[in-house]
Amino acid sequence: MIKIGFHTDAFNSSYWNFEQCLQWAQKNDVHYIECGATDGVSWLHGLGYQPHIALWEDPLALRAKMDRYGVQFSQVDAAFPLSLPEGASLGLTYVLNTIRWAKLVGCDHIDTTDDRFAPPGMTDEQALEMMKRTYAQILPVAERYEMIIDIEPHGYYTTKPEFMERMLAFVDSPYLRMNFDTGNTFIAGQDPVVFLQRFKHKVSHVHIKDVSDSLAAAARGELTGIAVSQCAIGDGVNVDNIKKCFDILVALKYDGVVSLECEGQGGPMIEKSLAFVRGLVDDANRRMAA
Repeated sequence: MIKIGFHTDAFNSSYWNFEQCLQWAQKNDVHYIECGATDGVSWLHGLGYQPHIALWEDPLALRAKMDRYGVQFSQVDAAFPLSLPEGASLGLTYVLNTIRWAKLVGCDHIDTTDDRFAPPGMTDEQALEMMKRTYAQILPVAERYEMIIDIEPHGYYTTKPEFMERMLAFVDSPYLRMNFDTGNTFIAGQDPVVFLQRFKHKVSHVHIKDVSDSLAAAARGELTGIAVSQCAIGDGVNVDNIKKCFDILVALKYDGVVSLECEGQGGPMIEKSLAFVRGLVDDANRRMAA
């Protein structure tokens, strides 16, 4: 069945900490959470103003705390752009460290992606070959830890279907999958429905984002991704695509999480989004059970 989660990016602008996000999840009957990983020390995180986790935190202690709130991770976001030259060093280490931490906290999905721009001084073939070598080092570790490595359409390569197809074939492994994103594919100028249909059998995690009319008019085809919806999900120009994507998930009998990526405004906007998506999920689950 389809389950609902949310990305703690929703509360970046509110400067919430991770436990406040757990409290919001418990209050709103949401049982799956997704957040970014910080591999090191951040002053914002240390002061309690960042809704993400740091890899120096004790994952077993955090897992026990999350159990008390009735919340578990759907995915940990380790999306340092692997197409950057630093992706082969910093990005690789970051993903590997996150895999080990995620295993202990009880999470089995890691999100990865590329940069918005093609790396300077490299051809597309050179960049793809560099990323292939990086994923070839990640996947043996992921297999040992039984950790699904998702590639999210968010950048120059991943939002282009012909490149995404090659990336998903970098390593022949059931642990290399896709985190589909309704908003990133749309803002990049793709048709989210066609994109999902092409890669539906690779999808293991889904981000639900809408796009405001003003942002679509100003930036569609210019951006490759957006952090969160700046309008409530259901109020934007991507809503019909989102509904059609749910039809595909139903036909696929998708068994996983759809994660809201929406500006929270301290609660009201993401709560409006949650009500809309909950209606789609309830309908989808009814249809799959019929």
